[in-house]
Amino acid sequence: MEGNPPPQAPVSAGTGGAFRSLRTTLEMIRFSHTLFALPFALLSAVLAAGGVPDLATLGKILLAMVGARSAAMAQNRLADRDLDAANPRTAARALPSGALSARFVRIFLAASVVLFLAAAASLNRLTLLLSPVALALVLLYSYTKRFTWASHLVLGLCLAIAPVGAWIAVRGSFAALPVLLGAAVLCWTAGFDVIYALQDEVHDRGAGLHSIPARFGAWRALAISSALHVAMIGFLVLAWRTAGGGALFAAGIALTAAALVWQHAIVRPGDLSRVNAAFFTANGFVSVVLAACGIADVLMR
Repeated sequence: MEGNPPPQAPVSAGTGGAFRSLRTTLEMIRFSHTLFALPFALLSAVLAAGGVPDLATLGKILLAMVGARSAAMAQNRLADRDLDAANPRTAARALPSGALSARFVRIFLAASVVLFLAAAASLNRLTLLLSPVALALVLLYSYTKRFTWASHLVLGLCLAIAPVGAWIAVRGSFAALPVLLGAAVLCWTAGFDVIYALQDEVHDRGAGLHSIPARFGAWRALAISSALHVAMIGFLVLAWRTAGGGALFAAGIALTAAALVWQHAIVRPGDLSRVNAAFFTANGFVSVVLAACGIADVLMR
């Protein structure tokens, strides 16, 4: 689902090479896209605490999220490096272009796994016990498009871990509210990933890869994406009611719905020129504005 960076020269030794290596690594894992799931984790943590959790807990949640997402993206790039090389849209990514070596990415993957497990272990017993399950899920996703068009839903489930895990990090237990938030994130992520996958419909079908656009065609894929986003709003309303949310939280949900409508209005099967705007602009807006409104609502109450 991730975008494609411009071609880069292989990393050289020295300070300049180290900087380019870091920059290329951050581009490889799309570090800026952490913005999509992180606000939902923060919203869930604030709801769990009934206010701002202590800074140590917030820091550990952030480290766990960075570790898990970095591991997932590194694994995805390793698993897909041959597929990426065969796809003109992704051939310039770090591994197929030679900007980073497979050995370097494996080391980065191992370090990310250690960071995630250490952060989870430092939170509480339940986060420690569930951390291998979460890790297995985010690493498994890389292979799902080889055998199921429901890979978008698996990706959604991976991001849905964020609000559920943040709640457990604060409370040390499950509850209905973070599950509702997680369900909203699942539907939201799967929906926008279907839109993004429209770019590879023809390639995926020819390469024997599975996706909703490749399986059902562009028009039906967009209808499925719309249905998923409608379901997201439904889960958000249920979460709002369960949390006893006020007007600010409700306003955030309304703005989210408007952003999703705009996202679907600018993408058509015959015109994918605005897919990146739909993907980056609309979804960045959704995550930040919804979380900001929800958090402000809790703090004002």
